[in-house]
Amino acid sequence: MDKFRMLFQYFQSSSESVMNGICLILALATVKIYSSFDFNCPCLPRYNALYGLGLMFTPPLALFLCGLIANRQSGVLIEEWRRPTGRRRKDPGIIKYLCSSVLQRALAAPVVWILLALLDGKCFICAFSSSVDPQKFVDFANMTASDVQLFLTKVPCKEDELVRDNPARKAVSRYLRCLSQAIGWSIMLMLIMMAFLARSLQPCFDQTLLVQRRYWSNYVDLEQKLFDETCCEHARDFAHKCVLHFFDSMQSEMKSRGLAATQQDGVLPWESGSEAEGKDSIEGKKDLLHGIANQKQVNQLLTTWYRSKPPLDIMQTLQPSQGKGGGSLNHRETSCPPATRLSQHTDV
Repeated sequence: MDKFRMLFQYFQSSSESVMNGICLILALATVKIYSSFDFNCPCLPRYNALYGLGLMFTPPLALFLCGLIANRQSGVLIEEWRRPTGRRRKDPGIIKYLCSSVLQRALAAPVVWILLALLDGKCFICAFSSSVDPQKFVDFANMTASDVQLFLTKVPCKEDELVRDNPARKAVSRYLRCLSQAIGWSIMLMLIMMAFLARSLQPCFDQTLLVQRRYWSNYVDLEQKLFDETCCEHARDFAHKCVLHFFDSMQSEMKSRGLAATQQDGVLPWESGSEAEGKDSIEGKKDLLHGIANQKQVNQLLTTWYRSKPPLDIMQTLQPSQGKGGGSLNHRETSCPPATRLSQHTDV
């Protein structure tokens, strides 16, 4: 389960190549699913259109949602859109850039499904066979209106006795298939032209704004991931301190009751040599909690981060934190000089 979670988190990374790979995998899976799907039109009045259109647009909706779930930037977009302004203003351009990036990748698989359905023509024939104008075909001249409607309903079912080996059925089916393929190729050509124009005309405009939006969208994603990693590391240290405090207090209580085991050279009997060395090294470490000693302080710190993120000004965030030992989740040692050190302003 842990390996699957790690793999899912890797595919959720903000790397553009990884996200493009996810889009390609979804598109290939779409082709495989559609090719292995057994299409059977109900050939019943009022149900043909519902089934045909439903099969054409319902799976793309599911694929679109899967694309949103697999894209990590979807969560980043929602968080950036919903977060309180605080001391850091929200840039609508970053939200627009993230939205555009998410939609472009999430729409790849649905578009592939719709194009496959149109080029194949089965869904289109099932959905619109009852809507064909019978006056376009001379074979319906001798049929009543009810017989014509029933016949058109049975067109997708070529094995039905009513339409089996009937030239009119073949004519209607050929007409609808050609129309479906014409629509599919037109959509594909339009998408290719749009992509070509976007790629060709992009260098003609000022790239400064695009570079800035790309930079800050990546920054928002990386900042959130680094904060989560730092929180996990801090939670591990905090839990370790609490557990050690519990065992120290229990050891004192056992000593007062005369139940404590005898130590040999400062090492308890149940401690191995490596565990004892680890304990000594932990005791000798610098305190990593930076003054955070209870649950209330941690909750207040996390609330401050969410409600009032620090402004994107390194010098402004450095000055309030200089000379203070507490109030930060980030306890990693850095080798940078103080003037260039990135510190998170999370004073409580």
